[in-house]
Amino acid sequence: MSEDKPSETVETAPAEVIAIPNGKGHEPGEDIAASAKTPAAEDSENPHRTENAGANLPESQEFLSATEDKKTQRFTDFEGKTSFGMSVFNLGNAIMGSGILGLAYAMANTGVVLFLVLLTVVALLSSYSIHLLLKCSGIVGIRAYEQLGYRAFGTPGKMAAGIAITLQNIGAMSSYLYIVKYEFPLVIQAFLRVDKPAGEWYLNGNYLVIIVSICVILPLALMKQLGYLGYTSGFSLTCMVFFLISVIYKKFNIPCPFVDFSFNGTASVLNTSAMDPGGEENPACIPKMANLNSQTAYTIPILAFAFVCHPEVLPIYTELRNPTKKKMQHVANISIAVMYGMYFLAALFGYLTFYGEVEAELLHTYSRIDPYDTLILCVRVAVLTAVTLTVPIVLFPVRRAIQQMVFPNKTFNWPRHIAIAFVLLTFINLLVIFAPNILGIFGIIGATSAPCLIFIFPAVFYIRIVPKEEEPMRSVPKILAVCFAGIGFLFMIMSLSFIIIDWTSGSSKASSGH
Repeated sequence: MSEDKPSETVETAPAEVIAIPNGKGHEPGEDIAASAKTPAAEDSENPHRTENAGANLPESQEFLSATEDKKTQRFTDFEGKTSFGMSVFNLGNAIMGSGILGLAYAMANTGVVLFLVLLTVVALLSSYSIHLLLKCSGIVGIRAYEQLGYRAFGTPGKMAAGIAITLQNIGAMSSYLYIVKYEFPLVIQAFLRVDKPAGEWYLNGNYLVIIVSICVILPLALMKQLGYLGYTSGFSLTCMVFFLISVIYKKFNIPCPFVDFSFNGTASVLNTSAMDPGGEENPACIPKMANLNSQTAYTIPILAFAFVCHPEVLPIYTELRNPTKKKMQHVANISIAVMYGMYFLAALFGYLTFYGEVEAELLHTYSRIDPYDTLILCVRVAVLTAVTLTVPIVLFPVRRAIQQMVFPNKTFNWPRHIAIAFVLLTFINLLVIFAPNILGIFGIIGATSAPCLIFIFPAVFYIRIVPKEEEPMRSVPKILAVCFAGIGFLFMIMSLSFIIIDWTSGSSKASSGH
């Protein structure tokens, strides 16, 4: 943001007051406080939303600023003035999803080198995309994705951003509940030592998903504030670190080629050396550096899905202590770098454990070796806990987006608040019970909403919001942004066409209900 143009920010401020409260579920009192503000008061608050922090404000203006801070918390899952380290932690948690469970399968279908190249490219592009979002929010002083859309393109921009966030987060919630459906019965089965389930209801994933949704997720999703749910994010990330350590440990404990438990009840380790009788290495135990097949089409969307944190970037920026664009960019870069390392290690060691035998959902592959393995049972419980507690946090932005699109001028209303959560959870449960495979969920959502949120929207918002006087259309940053949007469109078309070809040819594991 150019420092010599404060007047622009001031001019846009009154419009902003109208834009921010809409559909955010405020109490009536807050709306009155917001509408009662004068442009002068808005002016005093600008430092809070732009890069310069106003230190010595008069008492009355400090009070108004506090109201502003309270209001902006509607956009964020975290309370208080967050330190640099905690912001890294929060954003890392926003990035880390259940996508990590599909990465070993992605590596099996691309090869180690190609996977590393793709992961690196997606990570760098995500970082550049966050740079574009921060630049936009710095210029207009708004830190909410939908409101940037509104500022760039009016209502259609707000609707497009809202719909993309809704699709993206419904995809995330579906994948989390899919893990519950897939893993919970296996965990219960292992704890009860049931070898051959005889159709007991408590071993039916569909029933268990519904029970977890009603007993755990719905009560948390009905909370008015996200503050208390923030405590679950740290626990969720710890669980994923435990998962990673266990995957690395298991690599050195499982022989290759591994013996399937169902074929070999004694789980003995006869004939499991990596050498053929002739002393040559078993071809099934040699990692492929590059590998292209029909399943490769799923890899790019799964990777893109793994790095989507863009709706959460601006709220975390709002919560950052002494916020500047540079500081927030550092937060984003460190978070992406840490997740990049975790993703690569989880994928690499998962792949090097099972090679071509790895399944779309990594944890399920371990149960084929020994369903009663204590460590893997603990990992399962950890991942189940993490994903279950993450669903309510992901549900909040969807509800906010729906309220903004459907009820833009309404204040907070309990029946509506409860009804939206209930309808969303019901819809997601139906999706999870009837969707054929986790790949279908990752692939389609990743191929549509992820390119919008990561590539297309930040680029077009940037082109529209940054004034032409500051950066003409032919300036390097604007040209880069156009190219960036182009990459997003290409990526979307390519991924969708791959998936459609794959489905119509019938070779896909997703379409065959594997």
